[in-house]
Amino acid sequence: MSTASKFTRDGVRDYEKRRYRGLDQRIVHAREMRLLKKAFRRIDRDRAADAAGHAWGGERRVLDLPCGYGRFTPFLAGRAMSVFNSDLSLEMVRRAGEASGAPGAVANAVAGLPFREGSFETVFSIRFFHHLHDPAARAAVLSEFSRVASGWAVVSFYRLSGLHAAQRRLRRRFGKSRTNIKMIEPGQFEKEAEAAGFEIAAVRPLFRGVHAYHLALLKKKAG
Repeated sequence: MSTASKFTRDGVRDYEKRRYRGLDQRIVHAREMRLLKKAFRRIDRDRAADAAGHAWGGERRVLDLPCGYGRFTPFLAGRAMSVFNSDLSLEMVRRAGEASGAPGAVANAVAGLPFREGSFETVFSIRFFHHLHDPAARAAVLSEFSRVASGWAVVSFYRLSGLHAAQRRLRRRFGKSRTNIKMIEPGQFEKEAEAAGFEIAAVRPLFRGVHAYHLALLKKKAG
């Protein structure tokens, strides 16, 4: 994985216009939002049940990494959260903060995050892990997420799916996609998350049996 991004200002805006324009991607986005709302309702219930409250005196700080152009910034900010955007691309961070005014910084999760332990109540990382082909890199990122989170991590990953893998091969063969994504064996991501210091609160598929995307809600282990 590279340690820098070559996205330009115009490149970010072009990507934003194209990424979720098609009907299939709009359906994916809508389903993704449903899963995210379920995950954060669970976090809300857990937080309400904790009479002592979480860290930061009740402030709900969330790290969105990679934030991209800010697709989820309005959703996170709308939940009374203080959003901190982070990405390999400075132009992505700038774009994500334009509408909300959320602060941000360039950061590489594989190399280590420039934040103190427990800096954020929740770490939010969507569509990142399927770009990490090295198990050691996934372990390093999960370890960093566990270090900087005081309560939760909401992350996506791709679990091995024969149907989705075949579809991806066809898309690459006909030039529809140049991205080589990583799908991992069932149960492997959960083992890696637990080794990093998380409990598995929930793992939900985007479309069961059809799409490799899964959303994981991870709760930081006590102590």
